[in-house]
This record gives sequence, C-alpha cells and structure tokens, in this order.
Amino acid sequence: MSFFGGSNAATATASASNTDAKDIDVPNPPDDSISRVAFCPTADVLSVSSWNGEVRLYDISPSNGQSAPKAMYKHDGPVLDLCWSKDGSKLFSGSADKSAKAFDMTTGQGSQVAAHDAPVSALRWVEAPTGGVLATASYDKSLRYWDLKSPTPVSTVALPERCYSMDVVYPLMVIGTAEKHICVINLTNPTTIFKTMTSPLKWQTRVVSCFPSGNGFAIGSIEGRVAIQYVEDKDTTLNFSFRCHRKDLSPTQKDTSLVYAINAITFHPQHGTFATSGGDGTTSFWDKDSKTRLKTFDPASGPVVSNTISTLYFDLSDFLLQVSSSFDRSGTIFAYAVAYDWYKGYSGMVANHPNQIFLHACKDEEIKKRPKK
Repeated sequence: MSFFGGSNAATATASASNTDAKDIDVPNPPDDSISRVAFCPTADVLSVSSWNGEVRLYDISPSNGQSAPKAMYKHDGPVLDLCWSKDGSKLFSGSADKSAKAFDMTTGQGSQVAAHDAPVSALRWVEAPTGGVLATASYDKSLRYWDLKSPTPVSTVALPERCYSMDVVYPLMVIGTAEKHICVINLTNPTTIFKTMTSPLKWQTRVVSCFPSGNGFAIGSIEGRVAIQYVEDKDTTLNFSFRCHRKDLSPTQKDTSLVYAINAITFHPQHGTFATSGGDGTTSFWDKDSKTRLKTFDPASGPVVSNTISTLYFDLSDFLLQVSSSFDRSGTIFAYAVAYDWYKGYSGMVANHPNQIFLHACKDEEIKKRPKK
C-alpha cells in the first residue's frame, strides 16, 4: 500500500468556483483528469480514479467533511471505471491497459483479476445468491464474468458493440454500447442477453444507471438528454425523456442553446431520486416519479424551489466540467468531481485545467421524493 502526499487530515474551505459554502473540496486530488468517484458501501471511504493511471482512496468524516489520504495504487494506463464489492472489502478498477485490478482493503495489496483484448471500460460486482463475481465489459465488444480465484473468465458474452457504460442492481444488468445499443441482462441467466434495444435518445449514449428498485434504468447522452426506461413491457407507458444541462445562448435566443453531455447519473440509495452531472459544470437532483426538479441553487438570487424539471446549479463555469458523482452509504454526502471530460479531444486539454473533488451535504428538500401531481 502506498500513501500520497499531504496532511493526514484536512478541512478545506470551498473554493471560489464552488458557490455552496457547505461544499468542501477534498485535498490532494489527482493531477490528471478524474474519471470516476465511488463511495465504499460499508465504510466512509471515497475512491477516485484518473487518467494518469492512479486510483486514490480517502477517509471521509461524515460529521464534518474532513478528508484524509488513505492509499493509492496504479495501472499502466488511464483508469476508466471503479466499483466496490458488496461487503466493501475490495475495490475494483478497470483500465485502458486492458486489465482490471482488485485492491484488498485489509491487506493493502493489489492484484490483477481480469483481462480483455482492449480497454476495460466498465466493471461491476455481481452479488448473486450463489456467490459474488466480477463483471467486466470492454471495447473488445465482450462482457466477461470472473471468479477471483481463477485467471480465466467463468463465461463470456458477445456484445453488439464497444461498451461505454454498465450498471447492476441484481438481478438487473444494463450495458450501453456504441451505436446506441442498450443490452438488458437478467442475472439469473447471466450468459444470455434478455433484451437489446436502441436508445430512445437521438445521440451517443454516455452513461446508464439502474434504478435502486431494479425495475428500470436511466440513460444519459451527449445531447443533454436523459431517458427513463422500465424493463417490463407493461410499464412502457411510464417511459419518458427530458432535456437538461443546456444553456441559452442569450436572453433573446431562447430557442438556441449550448448542449452538454450527461456524464453521470447517480441514484440515491434510500429515496430513489437521482442526480445528473453534466459538461456544463452543473449537477441536478431529480424525482423521476413526479417528474420534478427537487432544488435549485442560484448564487445571484439564493435558493429557489421549482415544480418543473430544470437544473440545480452549483454555478461552476463552463471550464469546470462535472464528470462523475457518488452518494455515500447513508445518502447524506454527495461527492462530485470536476475535471476535463475530453469533449474537445486532446486539443481541449490544457495544463491548468482543474481536477477537484467536492463533498456536498445533502438536504431533505434535495433528495426526498415529492408527491405526484
């Protein structure tokens, strides 16, 4: 186990770019673009991956937001995704080096546990009644299941295209691939794709996220839209989509907007509400059942409650792009990462682009459901 520089504990004040005074930045973030943040499901530990191949872990105090560097390990290429085992004993990371690693929280040792023929773009722990396995998906157009005791996959499933995003709430697995394919797998029959559909959104899929109830999922695209989809055909009347993470060019050009990618969709562990993080530097909290935006932060006029779907602003500039987010195990802390999301490619990455992680103390009005209209 290796430790990285900085004080053992720190409580940093919110930076000038962070308009909520109670939001606290985590010290000693990676010095390259952040790809994922993920809270441990059983402990107050936050994991953070980045494009320099590092995975960093931080101890987080839920009472006051203090953060302490805990550990770090590395891949030989950019780390694209993170997930935890259900008991929080292991952290898994997938990398462009075509491997997945497991970091043991007890021993502080890391080891390779999976491999693909192309970058590992997504991975999730599957806690089935018969035991846990690691599911990895890749740009090699395959999904593979791994028993951590074996160097070869338990089974392999062919995907229609390169995997961009994957999520699991047992027994539901959803995979978003290139060419807008959405693959739904019932994990009681994990080697067969239960349903393949085309995303209802017009443009490329950026992220998929399962409902905590396991009966549906959300899709986010590069066009500033989110689709809510239910698995069973009987529930298709509940499907809908909406626009978000857009900005009008000017007060006189309401019909012309700048459109930003949906980089993360994160469901609250208790309430089933969710947050979207976008390339416009904002985060929004939503209640899908009442089709409502839950809270808005506007630094100019103060908090404004609205009853129609719109955007919750942390007022980050266009230069500060939100790339990933995670609720802690209690659902009271929301971590979100600010970094370059590569929407302009290599040419858009500048030397002074910020890489920051913020902790937001959730309030009831932001995360609890509203009555249906």
